Amino acid sequence: MAKGSSVEAILDQDLLIVDPHHHLWGAPHPVYRVQEFARDLGSGHRVAATVHVECSQAYREGGPSLLQPVGETEHIASLTAKDICESLAMPGLCAGIVGFADFRVGAAVREVLHAHIAAAEGRFRGIRHTAPSDTSPEVAEVLRIKPPGLLLDRWFREGFAELAPLQLSFDAWVCHTQLDDVTNLARAFPDTTIILNHTGGPVGIGAYAGKRDAVFAVWSAGIQTLAREPNVLVKLGGLGMKLGGFGFEHQPVLPGSVALAKAWQPYIETCIQAFGPARCMFESNFPVDGLSCSYATLWNAFKRLAAGYGDKERRDLFSGTALRAYRIRLDG
Repeated sequence: MAKGSSVEAILDQDLLIVDPHHHLWGAPHPVYRVQEFARDLGSGHRVAATVHVECSQAYREGGPSLLQPVGETEHIASLTAKDICESLAMPGLCAGIVGFADFRVGAAVREVLHAHIAAAEGRFRGIRHTAPSDTSPEVAEVLRIKPPGLLLDRWFREGFAELAPLQLSFDAWVCHTQLDDVTNLARAFPDTTIILNHTGGPVGIGAYAGKRDAVFAVWSAGIQTLAREPNVLVKLGGLGMKLGGFGFEHQPVLPGSVALAKAWQPYIETCIQAFGPARCMFESNFPVDGLSCSYATLWNAFKRLAAGYGDKERRDLFSGTALRAYRIRLDG
């Protein structure tokens, strides 16, 4: 549980959840591996499966540099082997794995993709090649800034073209000012599923601090345009990071789900209305969003945000979209 967080009763305990975005890591971060995540998963919500997303951990130390990121997939597959998950009564832990490959090497990335697939024991689902770019120093302190226009780069796109033949998806992580680049990419590759991370990355720190209305206008316009591309889905979450500028991490007692839902509602509702529930999925982004709340409180906030939707829409938002996007089958 996040430090200083309040304890809440779990809402709608029977609602099935697939958490499509979390990390397991060690140094230089505070350790958050299977044991720590298992405690969060056991906090009361019905989380049936999860998807691990790359976070630059456990790369191979030797061999070709291009293949070194495959070490992370090998590591996650080892940490969450079938016998380990069964012993923890969590058979769906890391049911999907999203790794990293450097698309800027062009078609040569095909070898890396095949190596990821072989390492993941049937669980490899796609690539995340992060691309956030911004000139604000404060943004650079919390994100790994990439060159501007990365998603438009010729060599990047040559590598990106290798995803569709292998039925792999792409997780897109950008700042809100770059949403048009994601739209351009989606139009160029209509047969590749693109999953926008973290509600499209609205920034509220650095040069954007105190300009929430202006940021929202730019972000909302980008979301509306991107949502017209049928091959794009969106993960609803990531708003607990420092990047969003909500400042919950600075409070002596972290907020409850009512306060979180109120703050995040404009962003979440805009995405759901633009993409539709069948193309939206709530994500924890843990442990990163643990800066602002506990795992239990986070999912309570999401349940409050989805309270006005019907049963089918809620099933999509909490599990159905993620199951389809990451091709996960639940036992039983």
